[in-house]
Amino acid sequence: VQLVESGGGLVQAGGSLRLSCTASGFTFEDVNYVIAWFRQAPGKEREGVSCIMGSEGRRYYSDPVKGRFTISSDDAKNTVYLEMNSLKPEDTAVYYCAALLGTVIGVGRQGMLHPGRYRYWGQGTQVMVSS
Repeated sequence: VQLVESGGGLVQAGGSLRLSCTASGFTFEDVNYVIAWFRQAPGKEREGVSCIMGSEGRRYYSDPVKGRFTISSDDAKNTVYLEMNSLKPEDTAVYYCAALLGTVIGVGRQGMLHPGRYRYWGQGTQVMVSS
C-alpha cells in the first residue's frame, strides 16, 4: 500500500486549499478501508484532523477544523480529498494521510483520529497559512 499526498502550499489566512491522497495497492471499491488526515506542526504532536470510512461513508472531524474542512472520496480515482476553507495560521503544519484496511466496529471519533490506529502513511505535504 502506498499513499501519496499533494496539494499543499502557502496561502493567506481566510483562503482555501484542497489536499489529495491517492492510494495504490488496494482499490476503494473492493475493500473496506479508512483513510484519515493528520497534521503535525513543529514541536507539536501529530493530531488527527479528519477521517472517512469507505464502506459506509462515515466521517469524523476534529473540533478545530469542524465546519471548515470537508473530507470526501472518489472511488474512480482511488483518492481522498481534504477541502480546507477559512484557513487560519494555526492550521500551518505538515499534513499526512494514513490508511487502515478492514472493518472497524465500535470505535468513535477519538479512536478513529488516533495515529496509532493506522498502518500505512504518506510522506506528507506542507501547508503554510500566513496572517
